[in-house]
Amino acid sequence: MSVKKMQVDVSNLRRLGIDEIALRKGQKDFVVVLVDLDRHQLIGLAPSRKQADIQQVLEVWGSEVLDQIVEVSIDLSGNYRSLVRKQMPNAQIVADRFHIMQLVSQELNTLRNQEIRAIAAIPSANEGAEIAKLLKSSKYALLKPEENLTDKQKATLRQVQEVSPTLAHLHQQKEDLRQIFETATDWENGMTKLASWLVEAETTFQNSVATIDRWFEEVSNYFEHRTTSGIVEGINNKLKLIKRSGYGFRNFANFELRCLICWHLDFGSA
Repeated sequence: MSVKKMQVDVSNLRRLGIDEIALRKGQKDFVVVLVDLDRHQLIGLAPSRKQADIQQVLEVWGSEVLDQIVEVSIDLSGNYRSLVRKQMPNAQIVADRFHIMQLVSQELNTLRNQEIRAIAAIPSANEGAEIAKLLKSSKYALLKPEENLTDKQKATLRQVQEVSPTLAHLHQQKEDLRQIFETATDWENGMTKLASWLVEAETTFQNSVATIDRWFEEVSNYFEHRTTSGIVEGINNKLKLIKRSGYGFRNFANFELRCLICWHLDFGSA
């Protein structure tokens, strides 16, 4: 039996967020999530990350709606970037700042693990073993925003800074980048500070710097209107709850209908 498609009004869409969630845990079947950033509403889902599948959803909206979209927030997916450029010619693309920080934090964690292995490899190192033990427990102390640390994590961070100048420096660079996103006063100020950070971190966060370089325009666009995908992440969490509760969702169409109903069916008028 076919599932009826739900029509969603997107006539006033101006700012779009694009992200994804896994429909089945452990599988690679991702669902693409489309969100109206101004109305904080889910407005569409695509059954995969393939451009053809996303394009089918966008074509239903029509060229008039696509042409009026002025801003699109995405993660660091070249697939999404090229699609937006083709389908939404008037939209400014913004690389989500939280995905940028996630990228940098992942590299910091990789460098932390390298430091642990290097210290553990030192012969006759009772002190080294203690340092390695400390660093193994320091993941969240190093990766979380500093002002969000618990008292215990703050103490761990201070210990790490004392025993590992390398990780202390990397942590400070990570926090410096976060502060640029937090405190930049306008596009020029943010862009200038970001460019300086890239130079300073070129030899430390090599992979992150290379990626941000490739996405420099989209990353610096954040400083113009401070648009993020934070709203999309909140909606993603609700979608995951629907997914977990929907034991009968055997296919994408059922999942899509249930999700759209949650945002667009007016139960009060039923």
